[in-house]
Amino acid sequence: MRLDHVRRVSGPNVYLSRPVAIARLDLQGLTGHETTDHPGFGDRLLAALPGLASHHCSAGRPGGLLGAMERGTYFGHVTEHVTLELSGLIGREAYFGRTVRAGGPGQYELILECPRDEPSGSTVVDDLVTLALRIVNDALAGRVPDPADDLAPIAADHEAGRLGVSTSALARAARRRGVPVRRVGDLNLLRLGYGRHRRTVWAAMTDATSAIGMEVAADKRLAHRLLADAGVPVPDGRVAASPAEALEALRDIGAPVVVKPLSGHQGEGVHVELTSPPEVVTAFASAAGDAGEALVESYVPGRDYRVLVVGGRVAAAAELTAACVTGDGTATIAGLVERVNADPARGEGHDRPLTRLTLGPAELGLLARQGHGPATVPAAGERVWLRRNANLSTGGTSRDVTGEVHPDTARMCVRAAATVGMDVCGIDLRLPDIASPPPAERGAAGILEVNAAPGLRMHLEPHEGPGRDVAGDIIDLMYPQGSPSRVPIVSVTGTNGKTTTVRMIAHMLELNGLRTGMTSTEGVYVGGRLVHRSDASGPRSAEMVLGDRSVEAAVLETARGGIVRRGLGYDRADVAVVTNITRDHLGMDGTQTLDDLVEIKSLVAEEIRRGGHLVLNAEDPPAAGLAGRRAVRGREPVLRWFALSPDAPIVVRHLREGGTAYVVEHGWLTEARGERRTRVLPAEEVAGAFGGCAEHVIANALASVAAARALGVPMDVLARALRSFEPHTRNPGRGCVYQVGANPVLVDYAHNPAAVGAMGAFVERRWGRRGVAAVTLPGDRSDELVSETARAIAGTFGRVVVYEDEDLRGRRSGEMTRLIVEGLRERRPDVCHHPAGDLKGALTSALDIAEPGEPVLLLYEKLQPVTELLDTLGAVPGS
Repeated sequence: MRLDHVRRVSGPNVYLSRPVAIARLDLQGLTGHETTDHPGFGDRLLAALPGLASHHCSAGRPGGLLGAMERGTYFGHVTEHVTLELSGLIGREAYFGRTVRAGGPGQYELILECPRDEPSGSTVVDDLVTLALRIVNDALAGRVPDPADDLAPIAADHEAGRLGVSTSALARAARRRGVPVRRVGDLNLLRLGYGRHRRTVWAAMTDATSAIGMEVAADKRLAHRLLADAGVPVPDGRVAASPAEALEALRDIGAPVVVKPLSGHQGEGVHVELTSPPEVVTAFASAAGDAGEALVESYVPGRDYRVLVVGGRVAAAAELTAACVTGDGTATIAGLVERVNADPARGEGHDRPLTRLTLGPAELGLLARQGHGPATVPAAGERVWLRRNANLSTGGTSRDVTGEVHPDTARMCVRAAATVGMDVCGIDLRLPDIASPPPAERGAAGILEVNAAPGLRMHLEPHEGPGRDVAGDIIDLMYPQGSPSRVPIVSVTGTNGKTTTVRMIAHMLELNGLRTGMTSTEGVYVGGRLVHRSDASGPRSAEMVLGDRSVEAAVLETARGGIVRRGLGYDRADVAVVTNITRDHLGMDGTQTLDDLVEIKSLVAEEIRRGGHLVLNAEDPPAAGLAGRRAVRGREPVLRWFALSPDAPIVVRHLREGGTAYVVEHGWLTEARGERRTRVLPAEEVAGAFGGCAEHVIANALASVAAARALGVPMDVLARALRSFEPHTRNPGRGCVYQVGANPVLVDYAHNPAAVGAMGAFVERRWGRRGVAAVTLPGDRSDELVSETARAIAGTFGRVVVYEDEDLRGRRSGEMTRLIVEGLRERRPDVCHHPAGDLKGALTSALDIAEPGEPVLLLYEKLQPVTELLDTLGAVPGS
């Protein structure tokens, strides 16, 4: 077997609402082989990975995979399960898998769930699939593979790429509250919310955290001064710039003292309860480092506590115990450390609730002062300290005491946070008992530090006591109950009319006073201005709009290619619009049939909020059929149908049941609710519909009205928007008519049979004659689809100029011209075709062939060369 490639789909996709990786396998010599063809294979595989026995597979119960292998299953399926088992062994949360055929014989795709916040550039899943293939091949070769050595570096890469404990908790808390979450690259930085409600958070630091407050908190000398000036108890302290000054501070303050860096974190360089000059001199050298200065302050007796203050209130409190081991009378200190570190809750750094104990220089020095070494066997019950500073990052533990905090202590901590100017901070303090009022005696209690971006793990998963949802408290601070985290989202998909429809809806929302972000095949627009030129109908463009803090509503063109390759760039739209689903893009990305297209585009209908609005074309059976899909019904959508005819059976039935539809009735665009009718405007007044001749534009207008009404846009605004939707300025390249000399030139992007048919019908209704066509078609369509589109062109136009676009999309020069001409002749043997070398030659030839006043249809691939050519020909907007 061979792994061809792996691609990641980060947004909701046709397989899962969560990210997946799609691995393409070629079974090569195992094509057609089943597990039963290789005796002993299953036993060897199970010996290597016993956890496979619990895999459900399609049976829906443990042992399902084993049963499948006993009956006989293909090796792509086996590789999928081995990959998922390896994923579980490294603590990677991924449970969904599916194996599907792809392409020719022996080619399969493994669909593998990925953790939501795994970095997009991670190669962990690639490495897991590669290892899975090696294990399967070893088992086939008669060996019992041992994956441990190969799995270790993959596990290390996974750990390195994971979100930290605090950030991961914030992501979970936000999702529980319905707040959209996106990780930024491989950082511990989260983007929350959409549009104007977008916020960012980095661990426990929010985008509202004061920069000045952080600077103050980082400068222990300044923080102590501000707290002391505010009457908050702090230890007496001095800044020492030399060992002599440190000894002078020891004499002035009196032993015991604490020596620590002026700025630092996680207890690094902190030396506690020092009494002798040599200890202070040594500690000063460690704490001062390159800065050359250290803080010497009085040691406050009592217990160590951390109080988390969020938004001016105490969210949690924990009592901290420094790193230590407790003897059992038989094990050495080194053995006790090893035993403690076997706890799966302990890890390196901050990737687990607790940090592993170490026996480094600081620990060994403290052991020596206690008369111990690593080989000492402490007595049963004897507590041996490895650290004096009670920090989780140096191996300490926490006990939840949130319910014990005395009100006076809580008020003192809240005042300290306010004095420094922090929205979220951790207050380190020492006092005899947090359940009692802070003692009034000088030096009997004190706030040691105010910590910016405090770690949350001691509160989330304390060593003792209940965990506290402190991440939820921070999210609630950022998004108070009842406040929005999203902006209205309209997602538009379909085969034809998507771009026009999103432009219409965006225009309606802008006129209704909403600063709107829009994506389309022509680019990303915010507030009606182009901010990024590209084919912007995929997830990256959607994320660009939803990440813009000025956006108050989003209208997103959602094309097939983006859905297949990267999924959706949003979750839970408010309104989904499906204009139609017809034959196009067949043969691309594994799409072979119209049913395949329906399956892809149905994701837009399925990925709406519960009770959201679904706008469907009642006269297009594939689009209309989406309403009956189980995943769509599960969202309980409000259905809004649109149709050119009020007599469409689906519309009649829907209105009889009290529903809402948008139709053309007695020449008016009309909103129908049960028996009630509300007119929008006459169809002939829709800009770009040419007095109602362009029925496809009227259909797009109906879909747009339905979507805008779902968002509460008033009727008068809709009418004004449709009257002012001038195609040359608001819908360039879509049904635009120019006057070039004596001839009208109709410019459109039509490139499939249905779209070309709509253009032909429009030409005949508008001008009463068939005209001349200058056409090109995209080279990435299948031969069959190109021929079908060419036949549709011949159905209206007897004279056709054929040219090739500059981008051949993998075709040989001349190949597309041949296919188009063959298709034209199949439909109409007498068609008069004229080959042209390029766009300019095609339009010039078409104008030469056309009689005065006769329309010319120009189909194009890229709009800018068309507009530049029309300018050189002196074209002016026509009607």
